[in-house]
This record gives sequence, structure tokens and C-alpha cells, in this order.
Amino acid sequence: MLTADTLRQIRRIELQTRRLVDDVFAGAYHAVFKGRGIEFDAVRPYEPGDDVRDIDWNVTARAGEAFVKRYVEERELTVMLMLDTSASCQFGTVKRQKRDVAVELGAVLAYAAISNNDRVGLLLFSDRVEHYVPPRKGRNHTLRLIRDLLSAEPQGRGTDLALALQTINRLLKRRAIVFLMSDFLEPVETYAADLASAARRHDIIAVVLSDPREAAWPDVGLVALRDAETGGLIVANTSQATWRAAFQQQAQTVDTTRRKALANARVDRIDAPTDSDTVQALIRFFQQRARRLGR
Repeated sequence: MLTADTLRQIRRIELQTRRLVDDVFAGAYHAVFKGRGIEFDAVRPYEPGDDVRDIDWNVTARAGEAFVKRYVEERELTVMLMLDTSASCQFGTVKRQKRDVAVELGAVLAYAAISNNDRVGLLLFSDRVEHYVPPRKGRNHTLRLIRDLLSAEPQGRGTDLALALQTINRLLKRRAIVFLMSDFLEPVETYAADLASAARRHDIIAVVLSDPREAAWPDVGLVALRDAETGGLIVANTSQATWRAAFQQQAQTVDTTRRKALANARVDRIDAPTDSDTVQALIRFFQQRARRLGR
């Protein structure tokens, strides 16, 4: 059962998101994701000037005259939202948690998809597959996705990106646009091969969730830090410049390794820190991809 507070949140997100999509994202989404593929439509008689590579030799042999394959622009796309619901994504030291950022981005992307008559689905995962909604169209379907994003209560605390990617490869038979929203704090070697495999079949876009305290710490004295996924506890003396420098260096190493893994898999990246404007992050992504595609 949905609480009154959850219903109010769903309605608020719907109103804000629809306005954003109508004003900002609809055209950009269409420019970036539409018209990038073609699909077979029919055959027609060969005409002078046709590319001989388009000749359908099987039909030509049966008919006794040359026929060529006709293609049409692929109009319907499938968008899959993959959201990491592990305990590390329920962390935030600014105004919101990393999961809140993912919910906002997921809602915007879902509405952009349905405004373009595309199908959109959802996969929530931790160290297991928590929830799966097959891709469909329509406003009511999108409201269901937002509800599921807001009300998810994951059973697992850890992260298994490899399992999530394997699941998408198994469930989605046709090429899809997959927004993989996670903090990617799991060791790269545990998911790199599956990420590369999924990227060969789908258009994977990594949305990297983060918080400022995961990159650097100020001098605030002794701090007890607990690993959200394992429960491990350490006490750190942030007054020590050497500790702060070592922490920052380790964070940079993690980010460099993560960037390399995404680049090797040819996966685009959207940075989504908890202290940034997620709308601007999406706008930059659309602009960068449009420039790269020459649109």
C-alpha cells in the first residue's frame, strides 16, 4: 500500500518532470536517440542507381529479376533504467542521498522516453535482482515506475553489477538504451567483462552516483566510518593531513580505474554527484553526444 506521503511525492515528481521534459529534454532526447538505426521493411524491384549491396539474392533467384531490400528508420526504441539499490547508494552528506539523484534522473528519462513513444522498463538490483518491470509505454506505466523507484525496499545490502548486466542481456532480446545508475564502488574486475559484453549488445550509459565525502574529507577530528554494505567500522583521524591526502589519493585511483573500465567498454558516462544539478548533467550529456554524432 502506498502512503499519502509517497503519493504526494509521485505527483510532485510527475509535475516537475513533465515540465522539464517539455521545456528542455524532448528535442534533445529525440536528436540523440532517434534515427540511429534502420530495420528491414520489404523488397522492391531493382532500379538503376541502387546499391548492389542491397540486392536480396534469394528473392532475385526465385523471381528471375533483381530485387533490393528496403529499409526504414527504426522508430520505436526501448529504454531500460537500471538502478543500484545497495546500501552504499543510500548515502548522502549534502541535501540528498545518491538514490534520490537516481530517482530524479530515472523519472526525467522515463518521461522523455514516453514523450517520444518509446518503451521504458526498470531493473532494481543490489547483490541480487530486487525488482524487474518489463518495458512498456504510457503515462500510467511511467507512474508505476516512479512509484517503484520511490518505494523500493531492497533485501540485499551489497552490490553485484555483473549479475545485473547478465540479467539485462538475458531479458532484453533487442538492442536497448540502458541507463546504468550506480556508484560503481564495486571492484572493476568483478564487472568489467559483463559490462563490455552488455555494451556490445546495447547502448549502455553509466550514470555515476557520488557524494563529495567519497572524494575528500575536511578536518573534523575523529570520525567513526561504517561500511554501509559490510558493516565494517573504522575510526579515522581527519585532523591528520596524511590521512586526508591518502584518502583523496585512494578516491582518485578508484575513479581513474572506473573511468578506464567504462572507456574500454565504450560506455558513455554521466557524473551525478549529490551536490550538483542533475538537470544540467543531463543537458551536458545530450549536448556532448549530439556533437559527437554530428546532430
